Amino acid sequence: MHENKIAIIVRDDLMNWQKLNVTAFLASAVAIEFPELHGRHLVTASGKTYLPFIKQPVLVYKADDLNQMQRVFKRAKERELNIGIYSAPLFETMTEQDNLDATAKYTDDEQDLVGLIIYGESKRVNKAIDGLKFHD
Repeated sequence: MHENKIAIIVRDDLMNWQKLNVTAFLASAVAIEFPELHGRHLVTASGKTYLPFIKQPVLVYKADDLNQMQRVFKRAKERELNIGIYSAPLFETMTEQDNLDATAKYTDDEQDLVGLIIYGESKRVNKAIDGLKFHD
């Protein structure tokens, strides 16, 4: 059992390609910020080396709507967890600077959140995501 937990929360009212896109971007946030989570390279019997995974499971949950996303966001902040956000305007951006500008236009309470990643002590993460179900 892992002491810490990685949870991604994706709004259920998105199109499938959006859900996958949000999940991929949010997972990269934890991989970039916490190098201790980096696993070792995979090596086949042919001797070919492939990129490593994050060393612990990434659990994906669904939120029914923006209100549920905001609730989890607030609870994660109250528990001082590590949080990554993905807001709806980012579907329209093309560059990192566009992402930064789109995010900076809104306060935390105004973000149209479609995805979150939360990382930290398992019990605190569980309390932040209380009531959510695994994404199907």
